[in-house]
Amino acid sequence: MTAQTVQPSSHPVPGAHAGAIPEGIVERACKLLCFAALVVMLVVIGVDIFTRSVLGFSFEISDELGGYMLALIAFVSLPVCQVNDSFHHVQFVQAKLSPRGRALSQVIFDLLSLTFCVLLCWQLARFELSSWRFEDRAPTYLATPLWLPRLAMLLGTAALCFSVLSTLIAHVRQWHRLKPMPETPHEP
Repeated sequence: MTAQTVQPSSHPVPGAHAGAIPEGIVERACKLLCFAALVVMLVVIGVDIFTRSVLGFSFEISDELGGYMLALIAFVSLPVCQVNDSFHHVQFVQAKLSPRGRALSQVIFDLLSLTFCVLLCWQLARFELSSWRFEDRAPTYLATPLWLPRLAMLLGTAALCFSVLSTLIAHVRQWHRLKPMPETPHEP
């Protein structure tokens, strides 16, 4: 057998770039929560399908629990996406920048993202306290206290703030490591 060399792909895998942030305990916990929510959703929907088709009745909770699990997955998966660099990027702008310029643009974007995430977290905390104070309940068979699913939104956003802050620190370090390009003298 002959040895073959593998050429690097022109399309890098998300999170595999040189400045990838390793998953910490927060991101691993979020990933585990997403996995558990997906399993719960599959079990509840599977039981509902079985009871409807075989036993001729329904517990009538699969839509509600499935919606709660979907909301949990949507918010709690955000920090995992952040550290794995899975969000969209404006590649045509980034490609025209120098390495130091790219690093600086990532720092600026991370600062803006962190600002937005902190504001969102603050508003979700206010929303959570309001739900708790007024004892809001879902108008459904389960009458779920609404602070429970809203707590997943708050925790996911708080974890995202932590992950964006970690990414910001890594991008600032990367920006500091890159030396500015020496200016070339202009000839008259």
